[in-house]
Amino acid sequence: MVQLISGSIVSGHGVASGCSNDPRFPKGTLSLQWPIFEELGLNFLGYHRATINISVHPMKPVLVKSLCTFRNVKWHVDCGAEDFSFFKVELLVSDAKSVDGLIYWPHPETKPEHFQDPHVIEVVAPKVEGLSLKDKVSIKVNREQIYFH
Repeated sequence: MVQLISGSIVSGHGVASGCSNDPRFPKGTLSLQWPIFEELGLNFLGYHRATINISVHPMKPVLVKSLCTFRNVKWHVDCGAEDFSFFKVELLVSDAKSVDGLIYWPHPETKPEHFQDPHVIEVVAPKVEGLSLKDKVSIKVNREQIYFH
């Protein structure tokens, strides 16, 4: 069961990619988290180390069954342990261009800071050239993993 959702690219906090100038994460939080996730079995080969933030307003995600969930991940000395889940997604950038990726879901109940708007999802994927703020995109998700209402 596939669900097709429309959204638009919005700015994020910049901490995942290292663009926030937070001295704790000079290369971004993903540069610290990904090696741990890879040790636990998730492969990011070919993915760009940043998130694509997509507003699906007025919809919100409903988590059903993740591709994988990592609990109690202690990824930085100054941050508490967090839970993370990942869900398969196909990002449709145009009629002719799409990429497979993952919805990156730091569980809000364990996240200490940098909270997202509940209508925004973060996607990790291969680098998509030419994608910019306010661009319209669509995503395809498996409703057995995650859906939007």
